[in-house]
Amino acid sequence: MTEPRGSVWLLCPGCREMVYGRRFARAAKVCPHCGHHAVLNAPERLSHLLDEGSLRLLDLAVGDHDPLRFVDSVAYPERLRTARSATGLDEAVVCARGTIGGHAVIAAVMDFRFLGGSLGAAVGEAITQAAETALRERTPLLLVTASGGARMQEGVISLMQMAKTSQALGQLDEAGILTLTLVTDPTFGGVAASFATLSDVIIAEPGARLGFAGPRVIEQTIRQKLPEGLQTAEFLLEHGIVDVIRTRDQLRPTIARILAVASRRGEASPGEAGPELITDPAHLPERHPWEVVRLARTLGRPTTVDYINLVTHGFVELHGDRRAADCKAIVGGLAYLDDIPVVVVGTQKGRTAAELAERNYGMPSPAGYRKAARLMRIAAKLGLPLVTFIDTAGAYPGVDAETDGQAVAIAENLRLMAGLPVPSVAVVTGEGGSGGALALAVANRVLMCANAMYSVITPEGCAAILWKDAAAAPKAAEALRVDARYLLEQGVVDGVVPEPEGGAHTDHGFAAAAMRTALTSTLRALMPLDAMNLVPRRHARFRRFGVTAPDLLDQDIAERESA
Repeated sequence: MTEPRGSVWLLCPGCREMVYGRRFARAAKVCPHCGHHAVLNAPERLSHLLDEGSLRLLDLAVGDHDPLRFVDSVAYPERLRTARSATGLDEAVVCARGTIGGHAVIAAVMDFRFLGGSLGAAVGEAITQAAETALRERTPLLLVTASGGARMQEGVISLMQMAKTSQALGQLDEAGILTLTLVTDPTFGGVAASFATLSDVIIAEPGARLGFAGPRVIEQTIRQKLPEGLQTAEFLLEHGIVDVIRTRDQLRPTIARILAVASRRGEASPGEAGPELITDPAHLPERHPWEVVRLARTLGRPTTVDYINLVTHGFVELHGDRRAADCKAIVGGLAYLDDIPVVVVGTQKGRTAAELAERNYGMPSPAGYRKAARLMRIAAKLGLPLVTFIDTAGAYPGVDAETDGQAVAIAENLRLMAGLPVPSVAVVTGEGGSGGALALAVANRVLMCANAMYSVITPEGCAAILWKDAAAAPKAAEALRVDARYLLEQGVVDGVVPEPEGGAHTDHGFAAAAMRTALTSTLRALMPLDAMNLVPRRHARFRRFGVTAPDLLDQDIAERESA
């Protein structure tokens, strides 16, 4: 943003419109015409993010480094002196403690004005000490990045800061302490390829660029011009690298909600009590399984997004597998279920033709299962219960999925869920199809809605293979016994969530109240258990299926649990 000398009007570099200076300042330097986010320096950023009066700078022991005695047009020490004089800062990062929405946080905020926010020994040491403070005080760490990359004037010592800071974030992972990154423009090189992209949650401002190599480096190294928008936040969200994009006015409330869940603090929001969970098969009517299949596929039934909106509060959706894609057939994030902080993950079909196509008809790709796995690991790290909603005909079976390792992605989720050290509850809300459904259903308690189905294969698929006639699907459904009554009898599910007469699609309020009651009562029963109980019990639950001598198995499991 450029300002003519002595003028209160500014020229926006995004839209070239004139902006009144005071209005611009009140909007935290966001253009009211085009939404362009101008650069905030580190002090401005801290003032904007932290609660008023909460800022306390960290007293860090960080010294100067000039290992190469580097000189280009001027000596490196002279460059440092000039940067300090121009910015009023000691280095390219400012570290502080404070609160956001009343929740304690340690913040390390980079400033691009200071030698392009480059990562040198002093910056790496400051960020590492901030992480160590967060570790010692068991406080979430917020990193605000703005950097051109490693500091060339310090040579390989600068390179070592990538390993040093990454190691510090790894220690926070091991300790179960939340880490967040706010990506601002630009964030490149050694910062992008180390601590900036290792956080549990990556938030980006609109248009912020993040990448390993900047456009100029790419063009000069391999003579390749980047496509427009390649490294922008919007591109990175679509390709699974960042979790959310938030405008500047949304940053503080979004971060506060994330901190609230991670700190297990928040206001209860109890909804209407629903009917009790059904655990006795005799309380369920006997119906032809094909009738259940048709009800399970009714487009008007509540979707995962519907249940999240109706049953939870404070939801922050997280995106991407941090590798290549954000599969829209899987949704998930952090939320509160009454007063219980949870990680929620589920398959999402949609309702309209456009949404069904966008969501791939609820059939996840490998990226979807990797996204689910990432959220499950966050649950394990933060000690949060996991809730999964399942409504899918199965995993996507296309060529792209096969070449991207669909079978491996599903298998890894099965193993991951089996060993999660936190309470887990899975609910089949509509279709529970094959391994694609099971990849979200290896839980301590597995529930299903009264008109849901759960099967090794779709009735049509079974009919085509065994009857050689897809029209025999009703007969296949009857043979497969996909209905809730049979599955409850067999112990495949532990309880059935009641539905209104006619099906969940007829009354979303009733369905949501029943779901809330089922989930809260089930989770409250599991939450007193620690990992030493949760994991063996989960193992035992699935170990029993197909056993011909259950009494001997129960005795063996009891002996191993007592040992």
